[in-house]
Amino acid sequence: MHLSAQTHYQAELDAGRFCLQHCPQCKNHVFTPRELCPHCGASPLRWVRASGLGTVYSATTIARKADAGGNYNVALIDLDEGVRMMSRVEGVAPEDVRIGQRVQARVAQKDGRGLVLFQPAAQGGAA
Repeated sequence: MHLSAQTHYQAELDAGRFCLQHCPQCKNHVFTPRELCPHCGASPLRWVRASGLGTVYSATTIARKADAGGNYNVALIDLDEGVRMMSRVEGVAPEDVRIGQRVQARVAQKDGRGLVLFQPAAQGGAA
């Protein structure tokens, strides 16, 4: 049985693995999951483990009342693999997330489903 690209991506996250697609023809990584390479049209794309390292491209703070969970951030992250994704940076106050900040992904579980969250990368770690 063939899983759709999105279903395969979510199944990997549910199993605790952060994977991206990689085109064996043009050698580009692909995100969001899809059936054909958006760069060259090749198929099939291969699934590879993401390094999880990236840089904050943009961030904003969403204000919420404390009883609704408090403020949180929404960030666009440029992964080292050359793709951009939307997520959150945790481990720092939402308003302290900065453009250019290095971050590291982790797979978290919420309601039995995996999702990618980021935290500040360790200083002196892999770049």
